[in-house]
Amino acid sequence: MSSDPVTYTGVVSPGGPSDYRDLGTLIVRKCSVGSLDNNCYLLTCTDTQEQILIDAADDVPRLQQLIDEGSGHLSMIVTTHRHHDHVRALPELAALTQAATLAGRDDAAALPLTPDRCLTDGDEIVVGRQRLTVIELRGHTPGGIALSWTAPDGWSHLFTGDSLFPGGPGKTSSPQEFNQLMDDLESRIFGVYDDSTWVYPGHGSDTTVGTERPHLSAWRDRGW
Repeated sequence: MSSDPVTYTGVVSPGGPSDYRDLGTLIVRKCSVGSLDNNCYLLTCTDTQEQILIDAADDVPRLQQLIDEGSGHLSMIVTTHRHHDHVRALPELAALTQAATLAGRDDAAALPLTPDRCLTDGDEIVVGRQRLTVIELRGHTPGGIALSWTAPDGWSHLFTGDSLFPGGPGKTSSPQEFNQLMDDLESRIFGVYDDSTWVYPGHGSDTTVGTERPHLSAWRDRGW
């Protein structure tokens, strides 16, 4: 397990150890679970030790271990989108931890557990003394969301679910959905955040806005 931003890689494997990033006022822990290599993120406010989990994807014992690594109180579980591989552990983990559940309003009805709070674009989630902003990214699913957190020094971090990966947007099922997702990505991510912004996706390795920005036109041209 790495212990500082310099040695953090964001490379994890299903059932393997977590990676760890101390950002001063917020700690990010990343692990992978399940046969589809789903990334799950535990965010801990260093001032209060309050914690949230992003995507209770699978493997309740491994996610409980991740939560215990944080040594704080899990107050919320946030679901980035409604697809089955991102919610398989949600009902059981919510029952075990009694954490509040949150999800995008237009995906809420399709989840296995009715969210305690439905989220829309621009909403804020308060974790201890930290604030995360909700960004609706529609197209991979109708109610997909990302979460944004900005450090005191201005460095932004995005948790994008399956809407943005290294190499392109998430999978869509029609040209209309693809164009909607690209429109949202261009206006709400690439049009707002600078190149240093770190991207934590729902599967695989991390990336940055600057790494992906030069390829936007190529993504449009290929249509996926």
